[in-house]
Amino acid sequence: MRRLSLRLLFCVWTVLISGGLACSAAWGKTADEVVVISHPGLALNELDRDTLRAIFAMRLRTWPSGQGAEVYVLASDDPVHATFVKEWLSVYPHQLQLAWDRIVFSGTGQAPHRVRSQQDMIDTVATTPGAIGYIEREYLDERVQAIARD
Repeated sequence: MRRLSLRLLFCVWTVLISGGLACSAAWGKTADEVVVISHPGLALNELDRDTLRAIFAMRLRTWPSGQGAEVYVLASDDPVHATFVKEWLSVYPHQLQLAWDRIVFSGTGQAPHRVRSQQDMIDTVATTPGAIGYIEREYLDERVQAIARD
């Protein structure tokens, strides 16, 4: 009970001081609990933040091998999506959405594919060559490979 009260107090303080940016982290998942996954056929096991950001912002559309990158994301209001975007890409979900909207409305690209659940994410990434996505670590299985941060 004391822990819950401390979290609530921390969130209220955060909203008053910084607009609530850290509040979701207090209630949501941590960066260590969310893992980037890819199709097992991709010959890579780590990516740096800038490359991940370029892939998920749909600016980098192919892998070094020349294979097309198929990007999969959860819904914008999913807490796992928010944690991934903030902790792995160092941007806010609305900033990523603006980048997608910009390329779609300008006709220069398309938004990533959306999946409904983490289980759908695993199933889709496991069966789609060149696919990348993210899930909570507890959903990780042998059909996909985990990508480490460089």
